[in-house]
Amino acid sequence: MESPYKGKTGLRRLINAFGYSVDGLAAAYRNEDAFRQEVLMAVIMIPLAIYLGNDAIAKTLMIGSVLLVIIVELLNSAIEATVDRISLENHQLAKRAKDIGSAAVLISLINLVVVWGLLIFG
Repeated sequence: MESPYKGKTGLRRLINAFGYSVDGLAAAYRNEDAFRQEVLMAVIMIPLAIYLGNDAIAKTLMIGSVLLVIIVELLNSAIEATVDRISLENHQLAKRAKDIGSAAVLISLINLVVVWGLLIFG
């Protein structure tokens, strides 16, 4: 069955999409400890990137790597919520989905460390 909201077009669709995005950010902040920690990290690191970055490209890479962590965490949280919605029982595929989402967050954090390390010390 297709979503009844798919029929919306134009400005109404954009307004609805923005509202859903704000709802998603609020839900993640309210319900996900890791997301709150990464938002705190972003609040500290984004101004630091603006201060430490030597040029616009460095600042962009530093800020982008911080935002990438937040994006990946949001996707990971969506995967976890979907898996939990389907079933709370321990299942090999549910564990695999959650572990892969967690691995994506880890890779984004490693990317952040590498980017910042290369730009600050490289």
